[in-house]
Amino acid sequence: MSRRLVPVLIVAVLAAGLGLWASQRLHTPAAPALPATHAVTLLPTPRELPAFALQQESGQPLTQDSLKGHWTVVFLGFTHCPDVCPTTLAELAGAQKQWAALSADIRPRVLFVSADPERDTPQLVAQYARAFHPDSLAATAPLPQLEAFARSLSLVFMKVPGASGDPADYSIDHSAALVLLDPQARMAGVTQPPFDVKGIAADLEMLTKAAR
Repeated sequence: MSRRLVPVLIVAVLAAGLGLWASQRLHTPAAPALPATHAVTLLPTPRELPAFALQQESGQPLTQDSLKGHWTVVFLGFTHCPDVCPTTLAELAGAQKQWAALSADIRPRVLFVSADPERDTPQLVAQYARAFHPDSLAATAPLPQLEAFARSLSLVFMKVPGASGDPADYSIDHSAALVLLDPQARMAGVTQPPFDVKGIAADLEMLTKAAR
């Protein structure tokens, strides 16, 4: 190949690549911008989650498809939690009361996931979560699935033995953050304690209306 031809080919390849890039940018519709939030920090780009299947009281697995169509607040905890879990679920119940005015087919939801499958059956988790608000979703799963699910949301948990030495005497250290999933069941945001519950309720209501 002639040396004079090499620069010409390089320029042609670069021009073709730029043309393809420009064509894609011009013809790919941009995702609608979300309104600014005050209590929830939105990710610059929602994160796709790996497939998961958690266990519900009904026997039906809770998957991405189960969560699509709604904004969802995910909270990781356990039913024997002495303080953080009941306090957080009670606070979120206040937000759920505010969302009651929204249509059930778009209303934001709270998902409580137990990180203690050894003691928390799907039935117990559901009973616990719905004692705070009847609209709450609840689930758990075998430990490997729970670890993968928590990791995909940048959450962590760990079993901590009690002082008595009794294997049944233990607690669960876990992330206290709330994770926000968008109506495509992608990780879209997070909020850390102490929670501005009224702000969270207002943010989710605003995001729900903006997505319609």
